[in-house]
This record gives sequence, C-alpha cells and structure tokens, in this order.
Amino acid sequence: MALEVLPQRAFGQTSRRDGWWLQPLVVFLGLGTFLVYSTWAAFQGVHYHFGNYISPFYSPELLGDSPHSLFGPKPSWWPGWLPFSPALLILWAPGGFRFTCYYYRGAYYKAFWADPPSCAVGEPRKSYRGEHSLPLILQNIHRFFMYLAMPFLLFLAYDVWQAMWFTDPATGKASFGIGLGTLILAANVFLLASYVFGCHSFRHYVGGHLDSLAGRPIRAATYRCSGCLNRHHMRWAWMSLFTVGFSDLYVRLCSMGIWTDWRIL
Repeated sequence: MALEVLPQRAFGQTSRRDGWWLQPLVVFLGLGTFLVYSTWAAFQGVHYHFGNYISPFYSPELLGDSPHSLFGPKPSWWPGWLPFSPALLILWAPGGFRFTCYYYRGAYYKAFWADPPSCAVGEPRKSYRGEHSLPLILQNIHRFFMYLAMPFLLFLAYDVWQAMWFTDPATGKASFGIGLGTLILAANVFLLASYVFGCHSFRHYVGGHLDSLAGRPIRAATYRCSGCLNRHHMRWAWMSLFTVGFSDLYVRLCSMGIWTDWRIL
C-alpha cells in the first residue's frame, strides 16, 4: 500500500487552532531583549562596579580600571581602533555555553529561525541541513564550552564573598555586612550553578560518559543528583538569564547614582 505524500505547508500554515505562536513570540522577546541589553552593556566598559560589587558580565575582570582588576588597567599596547571593554575579554565563554545549550537550541530554533515555528506549522524553508554544516555544526562543541564556563562560577562565588565586606569611608577599614546587592549577586550564583550543574553535558560527565550505570553506585548517585536539576533545566535557564542581566543592571544603576544600595546588615 503506497503512502500518500502530503504537500509541504506554506510558512505559518497550520490547521492548529490554539495559540501556537505565543510561546515562540515570548521566547523571541525574552532572548532578544537580553541579547540587545547584554551586548550594549558589554561594550560600555563603565559603571560595571560599585564599591565591593562587580557586574557578572565583567567578572573575572582580567584588565580594567576597577579595584577588581586582576592584572591591572588596559595595557598601553592595546590598538586604539579596537574597542576595549573588560567584558569583551571573557563573555564569549559563558555566552558560548548558553548559546549552544540543548534547551536554548530548541527555543531559538523556533523563535528566531522558525525551524519550525511550532509543531505542525509550516516552515520558511524547504530543506533542513541539520547540525552537519555551518552555523549549526558549532552546537556540537557545547561540552567544551561547559568546561570553560564552570570556573566562572568560582569567580562569581568569590564576588559574593567580596560583596559581604564594606569599606568605611572614614576609617578605610572593611567590615562584614549584607546589602541588597549582596543578595542579588548570591541569588545569581545559585541560579547559574543550578543551570550549569543541571546541564545535559554535565550530567553525562559526572555519570562517567557511560551508557549503563549498573554496578557503579557513585556514578549513578552523581548522575541522579544532576538529573534532579536537569528536570527543571528550562526553569533554571530562564531564571539565571534574568538574574545575570538584572545583576548587571543593579550594579550599573547604583554606580550611576540612580539606585541606592539598601544595607540590610
């Protein structure tokens, strides 16, 4: 019995009657807003630190003018025609990890590339090249970006520790305290860690790259722990995306004198 070949749907054509377009639209607006803001913030090179706070977009600050800089200010040999910002030296690593994330692939394939816009909805193209050619073949290096992104959690955790010590302008001595910015930076680290440690690649890594965990209790336990986070990977992805952007905005507005950091302790 021959199978009937249905004609390909035109772009957007579907028999669905539900609001299938709502989710890709929300994803497009959410990711688009973050991309625009983070790109703008990364190129600014100013107002990224406030006292003992530093924006996660700029941490670790390898070269820069703030007290958080690890290796001093912008070097004199830096070409004048090349834009300089401490964020541009590091953001490619965590940005690459998030861009190649398994969840985000499905999200922006639909929202930005309409590949497809949604299930049973016509696509704007007649063929699918998959992840065997540029640019989608770059998605296959996700696990390598994971190795690069994980150390950033240590730097951001150290930034939270630094955010607990406030310098008295009168005496110049640092004393323990907690501000609203401290809590925001701490929440950002927690959500980012939940996102990274729930990553599919991380779960496979702690599971020992094995197809079967039978008879390997330690590997199985670590795999299950990561799996608990992985079950809510989409939630961690969006919440951490929001907090990393809001952390930069909070530090930026405090540095500009628009917001006042509320001291809790």
